[in-house]
Amino acid sequence: MPKHRTAVVTAYEALSGEDDGRVCRDIPDKACNAQPQNFLRHALALGLSKSGDGLSDPKLVLSWLLTHLGAPAAMVGLLVPIREAGALLPQLFTAARIRAMAQRKWAWAGAAFGQGMGAAIIAFAALTLDGAAAGAVILAGLALLAVSRSVASVAYKDVLGKTIDKGTRGTVTGVAGTWSAMVVIIFALILILYSEHRAVIVIAALVTAASAWTLAGALFTGLQENKGATEGGANGFSAALNNLRYLHEDRQLARFIIARGLLTSTALAPPYLVVLASGDGGAALEGLGALVLASALAALMSSYVWGRLADQSSRKVLIMTGLCGAAAMVATLTFAAMGLAATLWAMPLALFMLMIAHQGVRLGRSTYLVDMVGQDLRAIYTAIANTAIGVILLASGVFGAIAALAGAGATMALFALMAAGGAYTAYGLKELGDGTKS
Repeated sequence: MPKHRTAVVTAYEALSGEDDGRVCRDIPDKACNAQPQNFLRHALALGLSKSGDGLSDPKLVLSWLLTHLGAPAAMVGLLVPIREAGALLPQLFTAARIRAMAQRKWAWAGAAFGQGMGAAIIAFAALTLDGAAAGAVILAGLALLAVSRSVASVAYKDVLGKTIDKGTRGTVTGVAGTWSAMVVIIFALILILYSEHRAVIVIAALVTAASAWTLAGALFTGLQENKGATEGGANGFSAALNNLRYLHEDRQLARFIIARGLLTSTALAPPYLVVLASGDGGAALEGLGALVLASALAALMSSYVWGRLADQSSRKVLIMTGLCGAAAMVATLTFAAMGLAATLWAMPLALFMLMIAHQGVRLGRSTYLVDMVGQDLRAIYTAIANTAIGVILLASGVFGAIAALAGAGATMALFALMAAGGAYTAYGLKELGDGTKS
């Protein structure tokens, strides 16, 4: 490190809590020296990507857009499955190809450009089409966005592990989550204040998302990444099947996937919370802006904190978020039973608690997976875990449809049990060691 302090180093130390005498533990000296610059590039690029996610959220923004454009209800129902399955299921088959790249930042950058193109297609359809035609093109754009995201997910964890030292990874993702949440909060406030122009605002947000992903890809190409191992880079179905052996060979990986699968309840539960609120005449959750605001506020207030905690113990974060998610769901059921769902504070408070838990799950699972294995297997482990969760999410869709026959309350109770089960399963994971600075 040069002795003179630059703005980059000062910003890095302020955000990470590091000092000039840091010692890196699991990245080479060259990467350690470049960590201040890499930290800020990660925080900016990932934050831009997360901003794009919030501005084009399929559960909220795109669902409203398809309804506004008069697309069939069946197409609206396909948004979340396409987004989740497209982002996760291909990863087992793309991991080997990404592994064959000595520098995987190029895979993430290319995937960011792909996501930007997908968002641009969606915005174009919203401007020029309506009805089923608009729905079909928007679903196609979302499919491109989702598959591109699947590549980014595999590549990112590997690049993060090569360029950012253990003990700082959760912090950099937390910083990105915090500032991107502020962008989405501004978007939500604009929607609330200028609700009569909601369609124009949503289309502008989609154009902004496309631009954000494009800029993120450009920023990521400047990352200083050492060349990594490329052995085992053969791609195809046989390589994917061969990778599944790690589920048997590494019981911690299998347990992590089970815990993560159970904790998907924090992502699946919000629609049922909205049903409980609206079913009791609750006006507090009506409107696109209010929903986006609740989600963004939770991300803003919790991302950095969860990131710092994950650097100390990502296992404990998974435990805490499972318990927090279960508590939020129990609170939802309690408010509904007490007749408080129609109040201005009860259901928004429950949704806020639930989204805080979900933010912690996302950060905890990402940090734990990066820390549990070295860089030679990181991309493969990421692909295995994400593909398994993609299958679980598809199964959960069927499960949710069947459970809904018993009512939203019963479904929420089942998700609360899943969250508590996820916390219990995470308790049995190995502690990977704290991230206390050396």
